[in-house]
Amino acid sequence: MAETESMDVAKPVSPGEVPKSGARPVDRQGLLKHSREFLDFFWDIAKPQQETRLEATEKLLEYLRGSSEMKYALKRLITGLGVGRETARPCYSLALAQLLQSFEDIPLSSILQQVQEKYNLQKVKKGMMRPALFANLFGVLALFQSGRLVKDSEVLMKSVKLLQALAQHHNHLQEQPQKALVDILSEVPEAVLEEVLPKVLKTELNSILGSPEHLELFLLAQQKVPKKLEKLMGPVNLFADEGIPRLVTVLKAAATSVKKERKLPAVALDLLRLALREDKFPRFWKEVVEQGLLKKQSWPASYLCFRLLGTALPLLSEEQLQLVMRGDLIRHYGEHTVTAKLPNHYKFAPEMTQYVEAFLEGCQDDSERQLAMVVAFTSVTNQGLPIVPTFWRVVKLLSAPALQGYVAWLRDTFLQPDLDALVDFSTSNQKKTQDASLHGPERAVFRLRKWIILRLVSLVDSLHAEKEEALTEEVARFCFFHSFFETKKPTSQIPETEQHFSPALESRTREVVSGAFFSLLQTLSTQFRQAPEQAQDRQPWSYRLVQFADMLLSHSRNVVPLTPFTTQQRQAWDRMLKTLKELETRFSEAKAKATAFQQLLLLVGVHLFKSPVESCDLLGDIQTCIKKSLGEKTRRTRSKATNPQEPPWVEVMVEILLSLLAQPSHLMRQVARSVFSHICAHLTPRALQLILDVLNPEESQDEDDNVVVTDDSKDLAQDKGSDDEDSKCHKTSESEESDEEESDEEDRDGDVDQGFREQLMAVLQAGKALGEDEEEEELGDEAMMALDENLASLFAEQKLRIQARREEKNKLQKEKALRRDFQIRVLDLIEVLVTKQPENPLVLELLEPLLHIIRRSMRTSSAKQEQDLLHKTARIFTHHLCRSRHYCRDVGDRVEAVYARLERLVQQAGRQADSSVALYYFNASLYLLRVLRASALDKPVPGAGSKSPEEAASCLDLSRLTPIYSSVLSAFLTKRNSPLGVPMFLSLFSRHPVSAAPGRPLGPRSAGLPARPRHSRAQACLLLQKTLPTRELRLCFKAPEWEQLLGQILGKVTENLRTLGEAETKPEHQKELSSLELLNTVFKNIRQEKLTLDLTGVLGVLQSQQPRLQQKLQQEEHLTGTGSSRLYDLYWQAMKTLGVQRPKSEKGARDIPEAPQSPVSTKRKKKGFLPETKKRKKRKSEGAVQEEEAKPAAASGEQPPSTGKKRRNKRRTKKNQKLSQVNGTPATKSPAPETPAVSPSSPTQTPELQKKNRKVPQVKGTTPESLDCPEEPTAAKKRHMKNLPAKGTSGRSPQSALPRKKVRLSLGGRSPSLLQSGARKKGPPRKGKKL
Repeated sequence: MAETESMDVAKPVSPGEVPKSGARPVDRQGLLKHSREFLDFFWDIAKPQQETRLEATEKLLEYLRGSSEMKYALKRLITGLGVGRETARPCYSLALAQLLQSFEDIPLSSILQQVQEKYNLQKVKKGMMRPALFANLFGVLALFQSGRLVKDSEVLMKSVKLLQALAQHHNHLQEQPQKALVDILSEVPEAVLEEVLPKVLKTELNSILGSPEHLELFLLAQQKVPKKLEKLMGPVNLFADEGIPRLVTVLKAAATSVKKERKLPAVALDLLRLALREDKFPRFWKEVVEQGLLKKQSWPASYLCFRLLGTALPLLSEEQLQLVMRGDLIRHYGEHTVTAKLPNHYKFAPEMTQYVEAFLEGCQDDSERQLAMVVAFTSVTNQGLPIVPTFWRVVKLLSAPALQGYVAWLRDTFLQPDLDALVDFSTSNQKKTQDASLHGPERAVFRLRKWIILRLVSLVDSLHAEKEEALTEEVARFCFFHSFFETKKPTSQIPETEQHFSPALESRTREVVSGAFFSLLQTLSTQFRQAPEQAQDRQPWSYRLVQFADMLLSHSRNVVPLTPFTTQQRQAWDRMLKTLKELETRFSEAKAKATAFQQLLLLVGVHLFKSPVESCDLLGDIQTCIKKSLGEKTRRTRSKATNPQEPPWVEVMVEILLSLLAQPSHLMRQVARSVFSHICAHLTPRALQLILDVLNPEESQDEDDNVVVTDDSKDLAQDKGSDDEDSKCHKTSESEESDEEESDEEDRDGDVDQGFREQLMAVLQAGKALGEDEEEEELGDEAMMALDENLASLFAEQKLRIQARREEKNKLQKEKALRRDFQIRVLDLIEVLVTKQPENPLVLELLEPLLHIIRRSMRTSSAKQEQDLLHKTARIFTHHLCRSRHYCRDVGDRVEAVYARLERLVQQAGRQADSSVALYYFNASLYLLRVLRASALDKPVPGAGSKSPEEAASCLDLSRLTPIYSSVLSAFLTKRNSPLGVPMFLSLFSRHPVSAAPGRPLGPRSAGLPARPRHSRAQACLLLQKTLPTRELRLCFKAPEWEQLLGQILGKVTENLRTLGEAETKPEHQKELSSLELLNTVFKNIRQEKLTLDLTGVLGVLQSQQPRLQQKLQQEEHLTGTGSSRLYDLYWQAMKTLGVQRPKSEKGARDIPEAPQSPVSTKRKKKGFLPETKKRKKRKSEGAVQEEEAKPAAASGEQPPSTGKKRRNKRRTKKNQKLSQVNGTPATKSPAPETPAVSPSSPTQTPELQKKNRKVPQVKGTTPESLDCPEEPTAAKKRHMKNLPAKGTSGRSPQSALPRKKVRLSLGGRSPSLLQSGARKKGPPRKGKKL
């Protein structure tokens, strides 16, 4: 790479200096002396991939340690410093630096001398000036990056002088030489810096403040050698009044230079340190940063200020921190945080979070500084709302005292918010649209208190419960107390009563606190499940809060609930506490159930403060159910109550769980799942029906039992009616699809109804404004005013009606959304049931309701809630029900109901409009079939001796099942647009092969019937092709029965093949393909089973169709240019099984169009080199070649290829032979054996009899090919070529007998480029020179 881009361009050869023929070119670069592997290193070094560059550099260094190629390597790397590609220069510079670092014996002076000699700035041409400048710059950088430059003072001085010379070329290098100089001088010792400083530093203040690089060099000298600097320049005050504007300009330039890098310029950090060292930080921050950089706001300058703020945090004292965190910069940062919401805007908040995390990690021992920092950022608010999120993760780094202080500060601010102590701001848009009546201090206090209570709750997520247990309990008590209680008289026993609000707590704020408390309760119940020895009194957090609430209720003189309890509610509370104590003493066998009931009681008990009326009734019912459930000794499928009028306890508990799931609480959802998992074993049909009524409310007969009221009764009634007729299904789907269009039309034309038109006409007629009678006089002013008032009132009423209609529509949509959410939560109970009790017979009742939900959701709108409901239902139905390893194995006396349900499901599957829905119905029938197969009969059935052992041992009655599946199979084969598919029946035969046993074949009898349409024949052939190879089906047939079945299929397929090659349409073509595929499947089965079947009829039919297929193949070649087709390949695959070999393809070459020329063949070849394919070979007589080419044509029974006078036809023939070999013809250079002529009358038998009765014709020296184990074409070709006898001269190929001219053309046709492209040359071959 480097040699092609080097400035050392090889001199052109003059016309008089033409080299002699055959002489090699001069190797000016010495490349031939080096290996290819060594040269590739330099190519890889300049590649854009970093891993490739690093790997190449490591390999180069390893290679150089064991070789003597160092001189050439240095030369190549130095040459690469000045290449034309800018991205490659740093790569060579870095590689040179690593080489110098690894080999310290290489003197740096020699490297610098080579760089200056090769890229001499005095001698280089003007066009190569820019690469030469960069080569010198990167050469110095390579010396510096090697780490050896600061140790060699002589080379250091030369490098400094070179950088100063490069700094004069500002147009090309910008400020890069000055930056490199500062980087180098920052690493040198102080003595060397004192020596170099007078030569590189300008003593004028204006020059120092002229660019960021000069200022950075000055700051570096002031930091490392202040005395030397004072000698040179005297005392310098950068923060003087006249120097501050220049400092602002320099910092803005530095901010613009690092805009893409997104980092803090070094000069800004050095200025900050200088200001802190000279005690001038307030002046620097106020005048330079806030009044200078922020005066004319630009985002590069703003980001520089933000980064300067984040970097300065660990360096500042408490006073300086207060100055920074209450100034204009922090307000500007807050405004950026609030407004940077769009995706394409850069957000600085994550970067500032990293700065704060670094600050908190650095002062773990100083909790006061940590507390001051988080309080300062929390105090930055936008109209009362803090800019930091409530889940700010930096609090995880707070120490325990700082965290406790932060919680105390949040609590005190919540109680008595001080808006004056906050750093509040408003955005520009808020200032424009701000209304004093709406944006008062009350709104700011509400926003602040809302944020604080959410911040307290989220703090618990980041706490370790075992370490900060007291802090967690403090936050929980604080939230609970201020959610449901208020102080009547303060007492020291309850610290929460001593907390006073100023201003008073509003009702909407209490609602926020209540919602935050239940969120906290969920966190405590799920994430902090402590070990028993770590928890206080071994009780969960919810139990502690209940005890705290009981203590508050006992202090009625000091604390009162916001909603006082009635006598009945207080009694329910006391009974709940008593029940909780009883549950604690339960025996270990029912510990899990007691824990679940305890969680339910605690949750409902806490909700007693939020909704006393509803929760009071629930508590009584729950306690009754708990006593009955824990008192039962045995598990029963159906529970009977002692009182016939009293419902069983499990039904009452299900109703309670459903009412809890109706509330949008994730904690309620988890508790309901936990409780239901313990009571689902006692589930009754009535209790299950309560759940199903929620999922399918239209099927409930009692309207009072419906948990939710839906408005989909009309659509769902249409869905139910679609099970009866297929046409109704299509009509319903079309009507549902048009619902949205009709609703849009109603929105557009909602104000145009017949009643409004009649009222408008009446008003106009009363005002005589229609103008029907031309003789009437015009209306007066009073009449016009009255008419206007009437019209205005009429349109106002119409507007109100339209608004009411829209509100009603929105209300219905919200109700529908709530119903869908409720149904999604209720599906949790279904999932628990099929997971915990898969063998329960009640699971069978879930099939049709779940299928109904799937069908309804697929046919309704594609809203997110509908899709979530569909996905969850489909997952439960497929994975937890149909594919479960455990299922019902005892249906008891429900056998008849199961058969009726199975028949109904199969019929509904055939009537669906969507094939995906039909698949769910068909899988449900297979599930029931598996249940029947596994269920045992209670009583022996008469006539069971004639059944199979599997039928006799189970409830499976094939005499009832066969007509059910046979009807849908017949419909599938006769109906063109059937929703059923081949995989459904294939699954039936593979999972339950007894359904296709002898005497009840579902598939073979329907395959290939002449009376059936052609598309049904193709479907039948495809079904049989997929079914026959299955092992499960084969085990159901005995050997004679299987042979008889294959014979029947073979006869049907033979009838289908009589029209082979006559297909004109796609269904006909598919029927032919399916028939041939099925035929090959049957042949394979016959060969594997070694059966003896008469194949004479099949062979005769296939041979009679060969000319037609040959003609069709030639037509396809002429149209498409391809030499083979799927139908033709399947045909010869079957013929090969019957003992007939596929002939060579010797078709006329004139009809085949040329293949498009590949770009590979159009590439220009190097001049002066003759390809191997163009070299002359020994030639034969032309007669021998013609005789040899005539043999394969005679053997195949076709006309011999034309031996025209043009050579291109011969090349075309050769190419067609190769194409035919690729498409399946055995590739042999010997004459093919003649195909045996088999008449239809002669018996054609299976391969076993063919091997005994006749001998297959064979070539000399070969063995007959076995049909049981067909040989691969490649292997056959190798074996055949190996056994060929020698002709003429031993070891020569048959093509050696060709004439000289023909041999040259054929060899040229085998060149790689022509073989890939398939193109032929249009002219005679160009003759090359002899070598």
